[in-house]
Amino acid sequence: MENAPIFTNDTIVFGLLMLCLGFIFYTSAKKDGFWSKFYKIVPALFMAYMLPAFLTTFGLISPEWETINEVGEITKHKSSLYYVASRYLLPAALVLMTLSLDLKAVFNLGPKALIMFFTGTVGIIIGGPIAILLISMISPETVGGAGPEAVWRGLATLAGSWIGGGANQTAMLEVYGYNQKLYGGMVFVDIVVANIWMALLLIGIGKKDRINKWLKADTSAIEALKEKVSKFSAETERNPTLTDYMIMGAIAFATVGFAHLAAGFLSPFFKDFVNGFESETLRNSMTFLGSSFFWMISISTIIAIILSFTKARDFEGAGASKIGSVFIYILVVSIGMKMDLTMIFDNVGLVAIGVVWMLIHAILLIVIAKLIRAPYFFLAVGSQANVGGAASAPIVASAFHPSLATVGVLLAVFGYAVGTLGAIICAELMRIVSPGIF
Repeated sequence: MENAPIFTNDTIVFGLLMLCLGFIFYTSAKKDGFWSKFYKIVPALFMAYMLPAFLTTFGLISPEWETINEVGEITKHKSSLYYVASRYLLPAALVLMTLSLDLKAVFNLGPKALIMFFTGTVGIIIGGPIAILLISMISPETVGGAGPEAVWRGLATLAGSWIGGGANQTAMLEVYGYNQKLYGGMVFVDIVVANIWMALLLIGIGKKDRINKWLKADTSAIEALKEKVSKFSAETERNPTLTDYMIMGAIAFATVGFAHLAAGFLSPFFKDFVNGFESETLRNSMTFLGSSFFWMISISTIIAIILSFTKARDFEGAGASKIGSVFIYILVVSIGMKMDLTMIFDNVGLVAIGVVWMLIHAILLIVIAKLIRAPYFFLAVGSQANVGGAASAPIVASAFHPSLATVGVLLAVFGYAVGTLGAIICAELMRIVSPGIF
C-alpha cells in the first residue's frame, strides 16, 4: 500500500517549512490584536515545531514513505531535510552562537545544571521499571513477551535513546537482541513521546518567569550571562556588510567541514579501538565514541569555544547569533515534520508505557528543582540533554537566549558518555519487574 504524501520533492517541502517560519515570525511580530495575545500563551518556537507536524499529520509532507510499483516491489523513500539540518546547519549554528561565549560565565552557572542533568538520567533509569509495573497492573500483555520479543528488551533501546542518543540506542538493540522486526514500534514510541515532551518544555519556556517564581529559583547567574552577552553584542553592534556575512559563513561552514573530516577519521578509529576491549560492558558503554555525529558536534563546539577567545567573537555585533538562530529554526521545523499526530493511536499500549515513563522523569526533575531551587532553564535543558540529545538540547537552551545553546551541547555530551551504562541499569531493572520473570 502506498503512503506517499502529497509533496515528496524536498525542495517543495523545504519551501513549505520556510513558509511556516515566515508566517510564525510575521504574526509573532504583531504588537497588538489576536496574534499578540496568542503568542503570549504559545511560544513561537512551539509553533515552529507544531505547524510542520500538522502538515505531516494531514499527509501533505512526510519524513519517510513507501511506494509500490506495478510488479509489487516496495521502494522506501526518505526526506533528507532533517539530515541536512542536523549535520550541516546545527553545527554551523553552534559555531555562530558560541562565538560570543563567555566560558567563565558559563562555569559561574554553578553545579545545578549538572545536578538537574543527572536527575533527568536517574528519572529515565527508574522511570522504565516503574512504568512497566504500573502498566502491568492494568494490561499485563502490553509489557509481556518472551525471548527476543520481550517488551522490556525493546524498551531498553528507548532507555539508550533517552539517556544518550542514537548510538546508545543501537548499542542496546545489539546488547539485548530485541526482535528487529518489532524495533520500528519502539522507534515510533521514541518519536511520539519524546516529541510531545519537547513540545511541553517549549510551552513552559513561555511561562518561565511564573515557573521560576513557583520554584523559588535563583536565576541571577543565568541573567548575568544573558546580560553580559547582550551588552557585548550592543557594544560591538554594527551594520553588517556582505564581507561580514561571507566571513561568518566561512567560519561556520569551514568549521563544519573540518568537523566532518575529523569525524570521518575519529569515528572508525575509536570504533575499532572500543571493539578491542575484552569487557563487553565496557565496549557497550563506549559505543558513542564510534558515532560520527558525536565527534562532529563535539569538534564543532570545541573549535567554536576556541574562537570565542579570538577577535572572531566580534562578529556577534554583525549578527552571528541571529544567523545561528535561523539555522536552529530550520532544524526545529525539520524535527517537527517527523511527528505524525495520528501515530499516537497506532499503539496505545506502548505509548502509555512511554508517557508514564516520561511522567516519572518529569516529576523527579520538578521535585529536585523545587528542593534545590533550580531555574526552569536547568530543568528543561537537563531533561532535553538526556531525552533529545545534541540535536534538541541546543534548541531548548537557545530558546532562553542564543548564548545558552552551548550549555545544552555540553550537557548532551555527558548524555552520550553515560547513555549506554545508564540504559543497561534501566534494562536490568525492567527485566526484573517484567511479568513472567518470577
